[in-house]
Amino acid sequence: MNTLLEFNITHDFAEMMIRFVICLAFNWFIIDRLYYRKSHRRDFYFTFLLTSIAIFFLVFFMIFGLDKLGGKTSMGIGIGLFGIFSIMRYRTDAMPVREMTYLFVIISMSVVNAIASSATLVEIILTDLILLLAIWLCEKMLKIEYSRLVQYDRIELIKPERREELIADLRERLGIDIYKIDIGAVDMLRDMTIIKVYYHPQKGDSNSVIDSKLKLDKNDLTAV
Repeated sequence: MNTLLEFNITHDFAEMMIRFVICLAFNWFIIDRLYYRKSHRRDFYFTFLLTSIAIFFLVFFMIFGLDKLGGKTSMGIGIGLFGIFSIMRYRTDAMPVREMTYLFVIISMSVVNAIASSATLVEIILTDLILLLAIWLCEKMLKIEYSRLVQYDRIELIKPERREELIADLRERLGIDIYKIDIGAVDMLRDMTIIKVYYHPQKGDSNSVIDSKLKLDKNDLTAV
């Protein structure tokens, strides 16, 4: 009971809430203004935001508890925590590279804001601004390629000399403006192949989660 009462409401709790507000504000801006405006994925919006909140409180109270127990919160502890959280995987669905990168950034920012007890608030804000600026520049300079995987049945059109005919057939059947294709594995027994098509999006389109593999698994093979 005495250990619990040692928590200084006027200092420790206030400092934690200030750091939390700063962390949440920057993470929300990254998620809402940089990620969601292009991807329109509400499921990852939900995941990123709650992950940032949970990671911040988990790391902060872990460090706070070590301090109260006389432990040393060295950089090694921070790196160890960072390594644990950065290798998290969701085993339900495969996460695309862009979403995995944003998750990595969100976890990084939450950990940094929680463990940087020796840094001033100005230094923390400047660090968050640098990271936010880097993401903004990458989003502006590198455009997202909109792509879709297609299980295609007319394998006679995959020959290099019939590439234009193949693209024209895909444009007609899919109704999208295709400008490039990649041909993956071919199943001669079922006369089918996997093609990754790249297209110019129309207004309102979003780049949904598409498995980027160009091979056929057993589950992908269906009888024709």
